[in-house]
Amino acid sequence: MKKLLGLLRRIITDYNMLGEGDRVAVGVSGKDSITLLYALHLYQKFSPQNFELEAITVDLGFPDFNVGPIQNFCQSIGVPYTIKETQIAQIVFEERKEKNPCSLCSKMRKGALHNCMQERGLNVLALGHHADDAIETFLMNMLYTGRLSTFSSTAYLSRKEIQLIRPFIFAWEKDIVYAFNKHNLPELFNPCPVDKKTNREKTKELVRHLCKTNPDAKTNLLTALRNKEQAQLWF
Repeated sequence: MKKLLGLLRRIITDYNMLGEGDRVAVGVSGKDSITLLYALHLYQKFSPQNFELEAITVDLGFPDFNVGPIQNFCQSIGVPYTIKETQIAQIVFEERKEKNPCSLCSKMRKGALHNCMQERGLNVLALGHHADDAIETFLMNMLYTGRLSTFSSTAYLSRKEIQLIRPFIFAWEKDIVYAFNKHNLPELFNPCPVDKKTNREKTKELVRHLCKTNPDAKTNLLTALRNKEQAQLWF
Protein backbone atom coordinates (compact mmCIF):
# COMPACT_ATOMS: atom_id res chain seq x y z
CA MET A 1 0.00 0.00 0.00
CA LYS A 2 2.96 2.32 0.58
CA LYS A 3 3.72 2.39 -3.15
CA LEU A 4 0.11 3.14 -4.06
CA LEU A 5 -0.19 5.83 -1.39
CA GLY A 6 2.91 7.60 -2.68
CA LEU A 7 1.55 7.54 -6.23
CA LEU A 8 -1.93 8.61 -5.09
CA ARG A 9 -0.51 11.52 -3.11
CA ARG A 10 1.53 12.75 -6.09
CA ILE A 11 -1.37 12.49 -8.54
CA ILE A 12 -3.81 14.26 -6.20
CA THR A 13 -1.27 17.06 -5.70
CA ASP A 14 -0.17 17.38 -9.35
CA TYR A 15 -3.72 17.48 -10.67
CA ASN A 16 -5.27 19.48 -7.78
CA MET A 17 -7.88 16.78 -7.30
CA LEU A 18 -8.97 17.70 -3.79
CA GLY A 19 -9.76 20.96 -2.07
CA GLU A 20 -10.37 22.00 1.52
CA GLY A 21 -13.74 20.77 2.76
CA ASP A 22 -14.50 18.51 -0.19
CA ARG A 23 -17.02 15.74 0.43
CA VAL A 24 -15.72 12.73 -1.49
CA ALA A 25 -17.67 9.67 -2.63
CA VAL A 26 -15.97 6.50 -3.80
CA GLY A 27 -18.11 4.44 -6.15
CA VAL A 28 -17.47 0.95 -4.77
CA SER A 29 -17.97 -1.91 -7.22
CA GLY A 30 -14.85 -4.10 -7.27
CA LYS A 31 -11.25 -4.63 -6.17
CA ASP A 32 -9.95 -1.39 -7.69
CA SER A 33 -12.52 0.89 -6.06
CA ILE A 34 -12.36 -0.89 -2.69
CA THR A 35 -8.58 -0.49 -2.69
CA LEU A 36 -9.02 3.17 -3.63
CA LEU A 37 -11.45 3.65 -0.74
CA TYR A 38 -8.93 2.21 1.70
CA ALA A 39 -6.09 4.26 0.20
CA LEU A 40 -8.08 7.50 0.49
CA HIS A 41 -8.98 6.58 4.07
CA LEU A 42 -5.26 6.26 4.87
CA TYR A 43 -4.46 9.41 2.90
CA GLN A 44 -6.92 11.40 5.02
CA LYS A 45 -4.54 11.04 7.96
CA PHE A 46 -1.76 13.09 6.34
CA SER A 47 -3.55 15.01 3.58
CA PRO A 48 -2.89 18.77 3.52
CA GLN A 49 -6.61 19.22 2.77
CA ASN A 50 -9.35 18.27 5.18
CA PHE A 51 -11.96 16.25 3.29
CA GLU A 52 -14.80 13.90 4.15
CA LEU A 53 -15.03 10.41 2.70
CA GLU A 54 -18.01 8.16 1.97
CA ALA A 55 -18.64 5.02 -0.06
CA ILE A 56 -21.56 4.28 -2.39
CA THR A 57 -22.54 1.06 -4.14
CA VAL A 58 -25.23 1.02 -6.83
CA ASP A 59 -27.31 -2.14 -6.42
CA LEU A 60 -28.42 -3.05 -9.94
CA GLY A 61 -31.19 -5.31 -8.64
CA PHE A 62 -29.66 -8.73 -9.30
CA PRO A 63 -30.78 -11.40 -6.80
CA ASP A 64 -28.33 -12.54 -4.12
CA PHE A 65 -26.24 -9.37 -4.36
CA ASN A 66 -24.38 -9.42 -1.04
CA VAL A 67 -22.88 -6.15 0.21
CA GLY A 68 -22.43 -7.42 3.78
CA PRO A 69 -18.60 -7.68 3.65
CA ILE A 70 -18.34 -4.11 2.31
CA GLN A 71 -20.72 -2.82 4.99
CA ASN A 72 -18.62 -4.45 7.71
CA PHE A 73 -15.39 -3.10 6.25
CA CYS A 74 -16.69 0.47 5.97
CA GLN A 75 -17.96 0.29 9.54
CA SER A 76 -14.55 -0.93 10.73
CA ILE A 77 -12.74 2.09 9.20
CA GLY A 78 -15.44 4.61 10.09
CA VAL A 79 -16.55 5.45 6.53
CA PRO A 80 -20.29 6.00 5.88
CA TYR A 81 -21.64 3.53 3.32
CA THR A 82 -24.75 3.92 1.18
CA ILE A 83 -26.36 1.27 -1.02
CA LYS A 84 -28.37 2.86 -3.83
CA GLU A 85 -31.06 0.37 -4.82
CA THR A 86 -32.20 0.36 -8.45
CA GLN A 87 -34.01 -1.83 -10.99
CA ILE A 88 -31.35 -1.40 -13.68
CA ALA A 89 -30.89 -5.15 -14.20
CA GLN A 90 -34.60 -5.64 -14.84
CA ILE A 91 -34.75 -2.72 -17.26
CA VAL A 92 -31.65 -3.73 -19.23
CA PHE A 93 -32.04 -7.50 -19.36
CA GLU A 94 -35.77 -8.16 -19.01
CA GLU A 95 -37.63 -5.12 -20.33
CA ARG A 96 -35.21 -3.82 -22.96
CA LYS A 97 -33.47 -7.16 -23.65
CA GLU A 98 -30.37 -5.29 -24.76
CA LYS A 99 -28.03 -7.21 -27.07
CA ASN A 100 -25.16 -4.99 -25.89
CA PRO A 101 -26.25 -4.20 -22.32
CA CYS A 102 -23.02 -2.64 -21.00
CA SER A 103 -23.51 0.82 -22.51
CA LEU A 104 -27.05 1.36 -21.20
CA CYS A 105 -26.20 -0.21 -17.84
CA SER A 106 -23.19 2.07 -17.47
CA LYS A 107 -25.23 5.21 -18.21
CA MET A 108 -27.97 4.24 -15.79
CA ARG A 109 -25.49 3.23 -13.09
CA LYS A 110 -23.67 6.56 -13.40
CA GLY A 111 -26.98 8.42 -13.20
CA ALA A 112 -27.97 6.56 -10.03
CA LEU A 113 -24.57 7.20 -8.49
CA HIS A 114 -24.67 10.92 -9.28
CA ASN A 115 -28.21 11.24 -7.90
CA CYS A 116 -27.17 9.48 -4.71
CA MET A 117 -24.25 11.88 -4.32
CA GLN A 118 -26.57 14.86 -4.60
CA GLU A 119 -28.89 13.32 -2.01
CA ARG A 120 -25.89 12.90 0.31
CA GLY A 121 -24.45 16.37 -0.37
CA LEU A 122 -21.22 14.99 -1.88
CA ASN A 123 -19.35 17.01 -4.49
CA VAL A 124 -16.36 14.86 -5.55
CA LEU A 125 -16.60 11.39 -7.12
CA ALA A 126 -13.46 9.22 -6.91
CA LEU A 127 -13.33 6.29 -9.33
CA GLY A 128 -10.88 3.38 -9.23
CA HIS A 129 -9.83 3.42 -12.90
CA HIS A 130 -6.13 2.68 -13.33
CA ALA A 131 -3.47 2.76 -16.07
CA ASP A 132 -4.51 -0.61 -17.51
CA ASP A 133 -8.11 0.66 -17.78
CA ALA A 134 -6.91 3.79 -19.60
CA ILE A 135 -4.94 1.71 -22.13
CA GLU A 136 -7.82 -0.72 -22.69
CA THR A 137 -10.30 2.14 -23.14
CA PHE A 138 -7.98 3.77 -25.67
CA LEU A 139 -7.67 0.55 -27.68
CA MET A 140 -11.40 -0.17 -27.46
CA ASN A 141 -12.30 3.30 -28.74
CA MET A 142 -9.81 2.96 -31.58
CA LEU A 143 -10.81 -0.58 -32.59
CA TYR A 144 -14.57 -0.48 -32.03
CA THR A 145 -15.55 3.17 -32.63
CA GLY A 146 -12.71 4.64 -34.71
CA ARG A 147 -11.85 7.28 -32.09
CA LEU A 148 -8.50 8.11 -30.50
CA SER A 149 -9.55 8.83 -26.93
CA THR A 150 -9.56 7.59 -23.38
CA PHE A 151 -10.86 8.96 -20.09
CA SER A 152 -9.16 11.87 -18.32
CA SER A 153 -7.68 12.11 -14.84
CA THR A 154 -10.27 14.74 -13.84
CA ALA A 155 -13.53 16.05 -15.25
CA TYR A 156 -16.26 18.42 -14.11
CA LEU A 157 -19.86 17.27 -14.55
CA SER A 158 -21.53 20.66 -14.80
CA ARG A 159 -25.12 19.36 -14.91
CA LYS A 160 -24.66 17.63 -11.55
CA GLU A 161 -21.98 19.99 -10.16
CA ILE A 162 -19.74 17.03 -9.44
CA GLN A 163 -15.96 16.93 -9.75
CA LEU A 164 -14.81 13.53 -11.00
CA ILE A 165 -11.31 12.32 -10.11
CA ARG A 166 -9.28 9.18 -10.86
CA PRO A 167 -6.43 9.06 -8.31
CA PHE A 168 -5.21 5.65 -9.54
CA ILE A 169 -4.93 6.66 -13.21
CA PHE A 170 -1.14 6.04 -13.32
CA ALA A 171 -1.20 2.96 -11.06
CA TRP A 172 -0.89 -0.50 -12.59
CA GLU A 173 -3.59 -3.07 -11.95
CA LYS A 174 -1.07 -5.61 -10.62
CA ASP A 175 -0.01 -3.19 -7.86
CA ILE A 176 -3.65 -2.57 -6.89
CA VAL A 177 -4.38 -6.31 -6.78
CA TYR A 178 -1.25 -6.87 -4.69
CA ALA A 179 -2.36 -4.25 -2.14
CA PHE A 180 -5.91 -5.62 -2.16
CA ASN A 181 -4.70 -9.12 -1.32
CA LYS A 182 -2.04 -8.03 1.16
CA HIS A 183 -4.55 -6.10 3.27
CA ASN A 184 -7.30 -8.74 2.97
CA LEU A 185 -9.80 -6.24 1.63
CA PRO A 186 -13.35 -7.50 1.04
CA GLU A 187 -14.50 -8.37 -2.46
CA LEU A 188 -17.84 -7.47 -3.99
CA PHE A 189 -19.08 -10.29 -6.22
CA ASN A 190 -20.38 -9.15 -9.61
CA PRO A 191 -23.57 -11.11 -10.46
CA CYS A 192 -23.92 -9.65 -13.98
CA PRO A 193 -24.49 -12.45 -16.53
CA VAL A 194 -22.20 -10.81 -19.10
CA ASP A 195 -19.31 -10.25 -16.71
CA LYS A 196 -16.01 -11.43 -18.29
CA LYS A 197 -17.77 -11.74 -21.68
CA THR A 198 -17.36 -8.19 -22.96
CA ASN A 199 -15.21 -6.33 -25.49
CA ARG A 200 -13.11 -5.13 -22.57
CA GLU A 201 -12.18 -8.71 -21.74
CA LYS A 202 -11.21 -9.24 -25.39
CA THR A 203 -9.08 -6.12 -25.22
CA LYS A 204 -7.42 -7.30 -22.00
CA GLU A 205 -6.45 -10.50 -23.82
CA LEU A 206 -5.08 -8.43 -26.70
CA VAL A 207 -2.90 -6.41 -24.34
CA ARG A 208 -1.66 -9.61 -22.68
CA HIS A 209 -0.70 -10.94 -26.11
CA LEU A 210 1.13 -7.72 -26.98
CA CYS A 211 3.09 -7.90 -23.73
CA LYS A 212 4.23 -11.44 -24.52
CA THR A 213 6.01 -10.22 -27.65
CA ASN A 214 6.94 -6.79 -26.26
CA PRO A 215 7.30 -6.54 -22.45
CA ASP A 216 7.34 -2.71 -22.71
CA ALA A 217 4.06 -2.54 -24.63
CA LYS A 218 1.90 -1.26 -21.75
CA THR A 219 4.50 1.27 -20.59
CA ASN A 220 4.88 2.60 -24.14
CA LEU A 221 1.11 2.79 -24.64
CA LEU A 222 0.71 4.76 -21.42
CA THR A 223 3.55 7.08 -22.49
CA ALA A 224 1.85 7.60 -25.86
CA LEU A 225 -1.39 8.63 -24.13
CA ARG A 226 0.51 11.38 -22.31
CA ASN A 227 2.67 12.47 -25.27
CA LYS A 228 0.34 14.76 -27.23
CA GLU A 229 3.25 16.97 -28.41
CA GLN A 230 4.49 14.17 -30.67
CA ALA A 231 1.13 12.99 -32.00
CA GLN A 232 1.13 12.72 -35.79
CA LEU A 233 -2.37 12.18 -37.14
CA TRP A 234 -4.28 12.97 -40.32
CA PHE A 235 -5.94 16.20 -39.32
